[in-house]
Amino acid sequence: MTRRTVVAIVLAGIAASFHATVAFADTSVASADERHPDAGRSRLTFPEAVHLARTRGFDVLAAGAGVRGAEADVRAAGAPPNPMLTAGGLRTLACEGGACDPLAWGVTVSVADQGLLEGALSRKRALREAVAKRGLDMSTAARADAERILVAQVKTQYVQTAAAQVRLAFARDVAATLKRSVDVNRVRYPRVIDEGQLARVEQEALKAEQQVARAARDLRQQQIELLVLVGTTGLLPEIDVDESVLRARTPDALEHLDRAALVREALARRPDRRGALAREARADAQVALAKRQRVPDVSLAVQYNQQGAGANAPQPASVGVAVGLPLPLLYQQQGEIRRAEADREVALVERRRVEALVGGDVESALNAFVTAREVVQRYEGALLERARRAREITEIQFAAGSATLTDMLDAQRSFVQVNGDYNAELVFFWTSVFQLEQALGKELVP
Repeated sequence: MTRRTVVAIVLAGIAASFHATVAFADTSVASADERHPDAGRSRLTFPEAVHLARTRGFDVLAAGAGVRGAEADVRAAGAPPNPMLTAGGLRTLACEGGACDPLAWGVTVSVADQGLLEGALSRKRALREAVAKRGLDMSTAARADAERILVAQVKTQYVQTAAAQVRLAFARDVAATLKRSVDVNRVRYPRVIDEGQLARVEQEALKAEQQVARAARDLRQQQIELLVLVGTTGLLPEIDVDESVLRARTPDALEHLDRAALVREALARRPDRRGALAREARADAQVALAKRQRVPDVSLAVQYNQQGAGANAPQPASVGVAVGLPLPLLYQQQGEIRRAEADREVALVERRRVEALVGGDVESALNAFVTAREVVQRYEGALLERARRAREITEIQFAAGSATLTDMLDAQRSFVQVNGDYNAELVFFWTSVFQLEQALGKELVP
């Protein structure tokens, strides 16, 4: 068998890997409609996915319902009590002397303010409303925090789906090329190649088909996770995503990194910290309300009574004023006050914990981003080109007889591995960017 024949057989077996990897490393990524056989599927763009997360994401919708509930609590806490009207009839069954009429019917009417005046003067109602308003602030911050987390998750999942889509397209390219290689080598067997070489080519083709099945399974799983995150219900459709999101580019806000400034910005913007501050403020309001509750709840009432009419009426018309209040002799709200003070201590600790987490999140995300950017730049600056050049030179040397088949295969595997690692680092790069968005509470990639 001639060396030229050996080269043809070997290159036929690895041409698919070379073709797929060159496309994988190329920054001018083709559209899914051009590269996928099932191009009739619906397409979900990156901005559309983010918009759906904000408007249809389940966590965001649930948090929005919590905001509306808190608004109702504010309205209920600030509403004045309705007056209590009491009316009744009476009849005297017996009376002494002949001057009264025992058969006369009477009426009694009472109107109580239900603590309306006392609540305004003591400001209990205003304090209850203040507690409810701080609860509304907490719910509003919780909704913003749910959106912050969900949007970062959707962006990360979108990039992972795009990477899975690319891997499937490459696996299909590899499988198709190896299938053609099998067809060619079956014609050459047994005159040019032996059974062992044919079996090796067939084995590689079968492994490529297995890889296609695995890549399709992974892509579908990534699609499902993305669709669930954006609030899709019912039958989940097959979708295509934009593969160009994988291209590495540094957001403008991250061109010049100032760690201290970023931590300060995160503390000012993070909704979970705003929620912790609102919780602390609500705890202060609860303490003030619990102390004010030591003032007795005074209820004022105006009463009107009458039975019969005229000079012989058993009960002439009369108007009276009544005041009702509990006497705080045995208990003065000590338990409620201590509970409110304990809740305030918990809120203070929670706020400090959130502030520590904010700083840690920013530092962790920055560390991942800086490292990922350096790695990607190193790939794009020299490593990809060196791997490609090493493969080309080794192929030339093998054709000339100065390199072995093992050398050539090693160079090809190294080229494929470098490109595969490069694209994995692209996914990690964008994941770190979205983690930094989540840490800052600020959108860096719209």
